[in-house]
Amino acid sequence: MSATASDDAALRRAVLEALQRIAPEISPSEIAPDVPLRDQVDLDSMDWLNFLVALHAKVGVDIPEADYAKLATLDQLLAYLKAKRASASHTNGA
Repeated sequence: MSATASDDAALRRAVLEALQRIAPEISPSEIAPDVPLRDQVDLDSMDWLNFLVALHAKVGVDIPEADYAKLATLDQLLAYLKAKRASASHTNGA
């Protein structure tokens, strides 16, 4: 497995672990990548905010409120986090 694939898998695990903290009844294997997460897991707005806070703590990516609409599905969320991490590593000279 390449470093990128390994990083992607670790990021996916981190997202699903953060989601399970908020909704422990979910099964990560049942999360469809292209269906809105809030619909799949029945998250209200407070649960969604708690999820994003947990996600920030787990992966260290700031998610401004203006970007919340970009994070509807698992695929969108993973792509967003991956891009933010890449942008941060380029900014930091890594």
